[in-house]
Amino acid sequence: MWADLRPIGRNADSGGYRRYAWTGADVECRDWFRTQAEARGLTYEVDHNGNQWAWLGAATYEDVAAGDAVVTGSHLDSVPDGGAFDGPLGVVSSFAALDELRRRGVAFTRPLAITNFGDEEGARFGLACVGSRLTAGQLTVEAAHRLRDADGISLPQAMEKAGYDPSALGPDPERLARIGAFVEVHVEQGRALDLSGDAVGIASAIWPHGRWRFDFAGEANHAGTTRLADRRDPMLTYAETVLAARREAELAGALATFGKVAVEPNGVNAIPSLVRGWLDSRAADQSTLDTVVAAIEQAAKERAERDGVDLTVVRESFTPVVEFEHALRDELAKILGGQVPVLGTGAGHDAGILSGSIPTAMLFVRNPTGVSHSPAEFAAEDDCVAGVLALADVLEGLACR
Repeated sequence: MWADLRPIGRNADSGGYRRYAWTGADVECRDWFRTQAEARGLTYEVDHNGNQWAWLGAATYEDVAAGDAVVTGSHLDSVPDGGAFDGPLGVVSSFAALDELRRRGVAFTRPLAITNFGDEEGARFGLACVGSRLTAGQLTVEAAHRLRDADGISLPQAMEKAGYDPSALGPDPERLARIGAFVEVHVEQGRALDLSGDAVGIASAIWPHGRWRFDFAGEANHAGTTRLADRRDPMLTYAETVLAARREAELAGALATFGKVAVEPNGVNAIPSLVRGWLDSRAADQSTLDTVVAAIEQAAKERAERDGVDLTVVRESFTPVVEFEHALRDELAKILGGQVPVLGTGAGHDAGILSGSIPTAMLFVRNPTGVSHSPAEFAAEDDCVAGVLALADVLEGLACR
């Protein structure tokens, strides 16, 4: 399975992956998912938000009793030049865990499903976890229709071009009502497991996090003829704001990054008229996050006034702190022997979005580099196998009682 996925969407120059939602590479990954499902005799379906499902023990989700299903899976899309493990490890592990359970000859007493949630990374439309947000009702239909990529293509247009029907986008409470537990496997996005010497860990909580767009509007002019004193250069304001983000995050023990920037007119010999930067910020608690973002905004405002630049700040997405359900988390620990480390994380996941609607939990697989969202992201084969076996044990404990 890993070998089949490896070449899809891989950039030859960077070695990273460009599997953006509803593009050709994403569709290839979706085809791979369907092939894996059908090869195992699972009932394949796509919900009205484009998420893929493969059911064992039920014709479709409609045949499942309320709160009865156990679901596992993750996503297959990527960030720009992302690594091979973020997302796909969870989907591959889910199919492999099912294979392991069949090898053990266990009898399933609850319906089981494997899922691939669409557009988790938000690389194309700027909003993470679109598929799970729509399903959970955390993204309105109107807001989903307003999502546009860099070329002005809307989310519904992209789905339609990829061969999917966007006409019924929206909440899916009936499907969620049938799920009693969702368990997601993910490569660790940090080095806690590497430092503790453990191959697998259990997630405790996801830090509150969000994305803010900073628009710095100045005045375009000639870079070779305009006096420095006469310039309204938004790049200066942007640069000071980037530095402020690092400073404020460091002071608060939080995280803040400007990882994406767009410049107009984007000419070497032109003073920009507009610099648009996207801030990603995360912290262990809501109060700290609010303090950091407010301080960054204040620094940007003060520098904008000095530079004669107009500033607009828009919060494009936000996810509050997610405490995974303690009962399910404790159940996973019990199944795995009680010695598995419990870790917090600053990264968002579909499991975090769904936690407000259904019981969710996560298993992390050791990442010795600690690097994620990069081609350097890595997990050793032995650790990946340990993750599969841990997931198989969990699914056996939850779905084969």
